[in-house]
Amino acid sequence: MTFPVHSYRDAILTMADGTIKQINPFSGTQVWTVPGRGNRPLSIPERHARELSDTDFTNSCAFCQDNYLKTPPEKSRIINHGVSAGGGFDGNWEILRDQLPHQLHDTQAEFRRVPNLFEIVSYDYWVKNYGFQMDDDRRAHMDRYLADDEGRRHTFDIVRTRLAAAGRDPEVSEQELLELAPAYFGGGHDVIVSRKHFIDGATDSTQLASSGTMTPEEHYGFIAFTIDSMRDLYQRNRFSPYVVVFQNWLAPAGASFEHLHKQLVAIDERGVQSELEIDKLRRNPNMYNEWGINYASYRSLIVAENDHAIVCAGIGHRYPTINVYSKSPTPEPWLQSPDEVRGMSDLLHAVHAASGSEVPGNEEWHYKPIDLDVPMPWRINVKWRVSTLAGFEGGTKVYVNTLSPYDIRDRVVSNLYRLRAEGKVAGNIRIATECAPPRNALKYNPALQ
Repeated sequence: MTFPVHSYRDAILTMADGTIKQINPFSGTQVWTVPGRGNRPLSIPERHARELSDTDFTNSCAFCQDNYLKTPPEKSRIINHGVSAGGGFDGNWEILRDQLPHQLHDTQAEFRRVPNLFEIVSYDYWVKNYGFQMDDDRRAHMDRYLADDEGRRHTFDIVRTRLAAAGRDPEVSEQELLELAPAYFGGGHDVIVSRKHFIDGATDSTQLASSGTMTPEEHYGFIAFTIDSMRDLYQRNRFSPYVVVFQNWLAPAGASFEHLHKQLVAIDERGVQSELEIDKLRRNPNMYNEWGINYASYRSLIVAENDHAIVCAGIGHRYPTINVYSKSPTPEPWLQSPDEVRGMSDLLHAVHAASGSEVPGNEEWHYKPIDLDVPMPWRINVKWRVSTLAGFEGGTKVYVNTLSPYDIRDRVVSNLYRLRAEGKVAGNIRIATECAPPRNALKYNPALQ
């Protein structure tokens, strides 16, 4: 069953027995939700709690703050200078760039940006396919870092770690180590690492620090820093038309470490799915309003909003999904105002908090590629990885989702009311029936501005 482009109103079909059939208006993915399965508890990975020691808070994995030199040389960090009346951060954020090893413990990094030890798209890929050369600023920092005795040892240790992991002899000449070093200064795959492994005051190993356990101000620092890193990757690689941004939380969602982090990857194409979506966008420039927020409003699937962003339950996704849309007329996240970014951050944080840190999930960013000539809104999908694809899906390409969009809406909304009352999410969020978005609430389309 497929729907033509104009039939977005048929994206959800409820059968006589209660089966809900969905087709994602943007991707064409087919999803069924079978009656009675939506009330099941979300499946979560089995966890065995152990009591924490003091050192566990700073030395549980390679991303922890006692292990700065176990990750590649830091590109930047964001710190906060003040404390609010309530004991949290006061919004006085500052980004420090290109620290040397002896400077790493001079400040407390709330979030760090480091190269990925194992790149998806390698530095060699850009050099050999495009003739890429890192810019003068990056090369000057690399030279400065390698001229520092501790920096040189650190870089060589990282290169040896990668060689050993690839099954190669790590005991190579210094010249060979130097030839591999540029990947960790001028590459295009970075990781944004949170300071905390466990929540403050945690007593056992199940109390991990997640996006949802942050304060709204902490989460804003996380998002603003990620956007700064995205802008920087675009600026330094003219061959990349798109930077992929995503977050994997817990092992079932693809995370290598149970330590909160996002990833950014510069790539040289938009991807097949994006190209199909762009083709639909050219035919209907207002489709994100018509098929996204307008349709969700008609079907009572709006979850929450504030002045700058809006959340709805996703339709036609392989996994239960919540969509967070920016209302901004500016499609590029790095060009939006601090208030617009804060609006997106507050709602994204609220979605993570309502989802719960025990639920594995992916966060996928979508936005206008830098070279695209038509606007599209910044939007983020939060997917709960609570089911396993099996033979039925593989044979039919019809995906059985345990939760319908209505089940997702109800779970998130009920949790948001509680979290708002407890002061754990931004207080200016409007929830469910408090929302009254006008038609075409997303202003990315110049015709609607």
